[in-house]
Parts: sequence; C-alpha cells; structure tokens
Amino acid sequence: MARLVMKFGGTSVGDIDRIRNVAAHVQREVDAGHQVAVVVSAMSGETNRLVGLTRDVARLHDAREYDVVVSAGEQVSVGLLAMALQDVGVAARSWLGWQIAMKTSDVHGAARIEDVDVAAMEEQFGEGRVAVIAGFQGISGNGRITTLGRGGSDTSAVAVAAALKADRCDIYTDVDGVYTTDPRMVPAAQKMNRISYEEMLEMASLGAKVLQTRSVELAMSHNVRLQVRSSFDAPDDAKFKNMAPDDIVGTLICDEDEIMEHEIVSGIAYARNEAKLTLLGVPDRPGIAAQIFGPLADAAVNVDMIVQNMSPDGKTTDVTFTVSQDELERAVKVVEAEKVGLDYSQLQSAPEMAKISIVGVGMRSHAGVAQKMFKVLADQGINIHVISTSEIKISVLIDADYVEPAVRALHAAYGLDEEVAG
Repeated sequence: MARLVMKFGGTSVGDIDRIRNVAAHVQREVDAGHQVAVVVSAMSGETNRLVGLTRDVARLHDAREYDVVVSAGEQVSVGLLAMALQDVGVAARSWLGWQIAMKTSDVHGAARIEDVDVAAMEEQFGEGRVAVIAGFQGISGNGRITTLGRGGSDTSAVAVAAALKADRCDIYTDVDGVYTTDPRMVPAAQKMNRISYEEMLEMASLGAKVLQTRSVELAMSHNVRLQVRSSFDAPDDAKFKNMAPDDIVGTLICDEDEIMEHEIVSGIAYARNEAKLTLLGVPDRPGIAAQIFGPLADAAVNVDMIVQNMSPDGKTTDVTFTVSQDELERAVKVVEAEKVGLDYSQLQSAPEMAKISIVGVGMRSHAGVAQKMFKVLADQGINIHVISTSEIKISVLIDADYVEPAVRALHAAYGLDEEVAG
C-alpha cells in the first residue's frame, strides 16, 4: 500500500463527464489499496470568469475580497468530485483550504504556504476515506481566505504531499509527460521517463508550461517525487493493472541520484514574449547597476538576462537587459525617468525577441556544449543578441522569427530526436 496525492487541473475537471473520469482514476488507486488525497483546480475557464467579475465590479478592488471570489471555483470542483466518488462507491469528503488548514501568508492573490495541518485527514485515511482538497486556496494568520496565484493548485498538491509524507504526487494534466521540447513544434520530441528537480525547475522557469515553477521548487526542497501523467488515459487501461507504486507511467521528477545516466542536454525550452533594452554610454562608476535596476524593481519590472560591455576608453559602459514584452513600455518609462541620474547617452529597445535555452545536468561534466549551440545557430544564420548561463543551462536571446528553426536544429544536434532513456 502506498500513500498518493493526485492532482487534477481545470481541463481534467472541465465538465461532468471529465469529473466522472477523474473519479474513475481515483477509484483505480483506491481499489489497489492505496491511501489517496486528491487536489483539484476550478473547472476550466471558471477562474477567468470569476476574475472578470471582480474587474467588472471595481478595477481597484480589495484584494481580500478578490480572493473570496476567485477561490469559489475550487469549492464547486471538490464538492462535485466528492459526489462522483461517492456515486461509484468510494468513501470521500471535500476539504476547503481553511478546513485543512492550508496556512499561508497574508499576501492576497499571491500567498505563500507556511504550514499544512493534515491531522484530520490522517484520521479520515484511517477510516478509508479519500480526501478531496481544493487547490489554489488557503487561510491567512488572521483568518481570511487567500489564494496562491495562478497555477497554485500544483503548489497545493506538493505541499499536501510533503505534509502527508506521500510516496508520490501525481500531476494529471492534458499531456502524458514532460517532453524534450514542445512536440507541437518538433514532432520528433521524446517523452522523458525521468528528469531531475533542477532540470525541471530550469525548464519550467524558461518557458515549459507543464508544471508551475513554485511547485517544482517546493517538491525539490521537501524531496517530493512528482509524476506528470495524462488524465485522459482510460482509467481501466490494461497498462495500469498490477502496477507497483514505483512504476512510471508519465514522467517522474525526482532527485538526480535516482537517474542512472544523464543526457548531456535533457531538453530545450523557449519563451517568445521577450524584449531587449540597451543603455549606451552609461558612466562606469560604483553603484550604477543599482541605479538602473533599483527603480525597475520598485516598479515591479522583472529583469531576466543582463550583459555589460565596457567601452574602449574604460570610462563608459553599455548595459543590455531583457524584460517580458508585456513590461517593455513600463520599463522604458522607468529608465527614461532616471535619465538625469544615470546620464546615459542613448536608450534602445527591441520587442519581438525570444529566449532559447538548453538544459541538462550532464553539462556539468562535459565540455563543448555551449560551442555546439553557438555553431548550430550560426549554421542556421541566426544571430545571438545576449547569452546567459548557469551550471546546467545555456540561454540565448534571438529574434522571435527564428524560434522554430532554432529549436528544431538544436533538438537534432543534441541527439534528442532519438528516443531518450531518462
């Protein structure tokens, strides 16, 4: 017997038929003798509808009341799923965030989980009941309902799994695992059997949308084994018969020590919504970087890649950095407002950029990985504007028009078109 947390997103509970399908998946695990907690999101499109209602009432609204409204979608989902489980003979009850309790900070709309009290759920497990838990929501120290930010149900599921000391947390979604890159762009993309926390964290933060970044961070810090799998597999498929808890159906995200042999490059991520700003002729003096990026931080502009180039005379420097395209206009206004203090000669901006990243823990022990990336892009006639590296990833900024040929060429160059072992 294992203890499992199963998480289902909005598309998985998008209508009554899909909720019944989820109930069948849960019933399969219960029939196998496992203790099960289920975390669900609001039905597909429901959170957007609720957010729209808050904006229609007041553009500047009380964030505490906003959380009361937008958390309502999960309340519907957990109630319906608990009913569906009871209808097929599975003992179940629903739990809202305040009932668990999912204790959070009081930053409404983007709360952080501080503690999960699972004592009552432990008692329910002893009575053979499935716990059906509302994702995305919690309760602050002063007793107000909070929400964790968009995609927060993944984080809820990992937090519950950590608190319950679950054997595994299965994230059911509309894809059957984590692929080496977007299979819609590269048909030869391969599903990975296993990927390390660090690699998945890089992939998620660099544009891969399978998992929310915060959920991967939490899983890594608490060593929660995650599995990404499809909710649209037939629950009674023969491949699920006689499965052991450690058998992998989708992609397992785990400690890198569990992976026998690492690929040099495990995957390729991309993000199209990038923009570049360059300040020319910035005086080279101590504190100038703080003068540039301090006001941007105060304006809540998230800066990603940063490159600084010294002029030949050593008196001035050029500073290039990237922001999301959505924040370009705001970033330009902030920098222009600081022109007198910064004393730069010219500000250049370029929208419609893209970031391409190769990720792999195998880079730590292999030379020439970056050189191959740069050569592949050069052979495709693709110019690199900015380069950023970490121990297990290399990112480059290119013109957005070249995303597809860049990803396809790199995917082939690093041998990812071939079946990967994971």
